[in-house]
Amino acid sequence: MWRANRIGQTRLRGAGALVLALLLAACGSAQKGPAESAIKTAEGALAAVRSDAAKFMPDQLKTLDDALAGAKGSFEKGDYAAALAAAKDLPAQASSLASAVAAKRAELSKAWADASAGVPKMADAIQSRVDILSQSKKLPAGLDKDKLDGAKAELASLKQTWADASADYKAGNFTDAVSKAKAAKDKAVETMTALNMQVPAAAKN
Repeated sequence: MWRANRIGQTRLRGAGALVLALLLAACGSAQKGPAESAIKTAEGALAAVRSDAAKFMPDQLKTLDDALAGAKGSFEKGDYAAALAAAKDLPAQASSLASAVAAKRAELSKAWADASAGVPKMADAIQSRVDILSQSKKLPAGLDKDKLDGAKAELASLKQTWADASADYKAGNFTDAVSKAKAAKDKAVETMTALNMQVPAAAKN
């Protein structure tokens, strides 16, 4: 009698485990559709922002791409719950990224416009000053031949930096373009100061 009860209890536990496994499998299968839909929605949301985000905020885009890749990996393994959890918030995050990209684009556009309005004029002013000093028989107080030669070298470097910045901007590498434009502006300020020239107020910021 005792042995029969033990066998019965074992069978009940086995049946219970089987039912639990079937229930879990059913729940997992029920999440397959929503997980697949969430992944497709996330892919579409990221595709919409990808082009601009790659130019302006590539690191943030990579974070979302990695999260999407993780969701896909979980889906392929059959872990639909994890796939759904990883993908469901990505559209909202992509929307936030789009807003951040728009703000970054505006910021860089203004920075480039300011640089374009100032750096070439500063370079022209330096060139004019260098030409006059080079033809002068006597340099002004505070300037000597070494300083003038240094200014000429800095001017050449300034022009090359600005040319590189312009090329980056035309190629769509806006972040690099603005960074190089700032370097060109700083170089122009240093050179004008060395030549005892008046630096434009806007360039001092």
